[in-house]
Amino acid sequence: MTGEEAPQRNSCAVLALSRGGCQLGRQLAQALGGDFFPCKGRLTTVFAQVWSQYQHIVCIMATGIVVRAIAPLLKDKYRDPALVVCDELGRFAISLLSGHLGGANALARRVAEASGGQAVLTTASDVLGHTALDLWCRDLHLIPAESTSLTRVMARLVDQGSIALWSRYPLPPLPHDIMVVEERAAADLIFDARTAAPSRATLLHPRALVFGIGCNRGTPAAAIAAAVGATCRTHHLAPQAIARLASIDLKKDEQGLCAYARQAGLLIDFFTSDELNRVEGLASSAAVLRATGAKGVAEPAALLSAGADSTLVVDKMKWTDVTTAVAEIRRPWGKPTKGNEEACGP
Repeated sequence: MTGEEAPQRNSCAVLALSRGGCQLGRQLAQALGGDFFPCKGRLTTVFAQVWSQYQHIVCIMATGIVVRAIAPLLKDKYRDPALVVCDELGRFAISLLSGHLGGANALARRVAEASGGQAVLTTASDVLGHTALDLWCRDLHLIPAESTSLTRVMARLVDQGSIALWSRYPLPPLPHDIMVVEERAAADLIFDARTAAPSRATLLHPRALVFGIGCNRGTPAAAIAAAVGATCRTHHLAPQAIARLASIDLKKDEQGLCAYARQAGLLIDFFTSDELNRVEGLASSAAVLRATGAKGVAEPAALLSAGADSTLVVDKMKWTDVTTAVAEIRRPWGKPTKGNEEACGP
């Protein structure tokens, strides 16, 4: 899903077993602004309790005990909490799980600072001085077409010392170990809002697409979702690349449109008929003009929302009760902004 987010978690849980570990644990919980859990005789139960509730977990105990306790709980680096293991004297803070995306490396440094010890990091990018691709992609709000493919190209970066990038869009400043290539086939990383046939390269989708939406009154969210999906399939666009929606301000109270936006986790930019009519070079519809005062909705709304230098990559398509059009943002780096988005009606 384009707008799926991780469930809200509390900040930090500190777990300890021994008397000395509990003493350090209380100190660390206070320093980190977290909650302390003494775990003697109930470690498995406590882990099951905090695993999905806390973003960061610090364990003051032997690494082997932790590994055995968390084994049944592990999912993947996108969902597991950051986990740091610390000895009860506070000499070493080991980043054990979710070092980059989860923030365990940063947590290990904070624990070491609070305990007067040393952070132990084993992620290859940190050890060898290479770019942490998962963090870099997160900062640019790039979404892998397949989550496992990013792991492969990260390994390639460590082995080769650099990787090649092809992008459909003008690029921000790049790290020293990522090189731009002109041939798509030569790339290890591809930045594109379009889907593509499987290849050796990792396909990353920027939030580059704005869907302009027009719809009849009372159109359900399911019909709008179906139209968006069909538009993507017809034109080989990645749903993950949708940045936001756009429509006319008369649709602010359109329950189906607002419900679809909430389900997809997307903002909606609304524009007045005067704003839409100022967009030149588009076909007009007499029926739409009579109903809304605008010569068109989906196409001009998409272009206005996508901003300067944007292009219309999908002309308006008519579906049952829904019209779609798609504009592409020229420089889609960073989190999608709100534009003139306003809250939908109830």
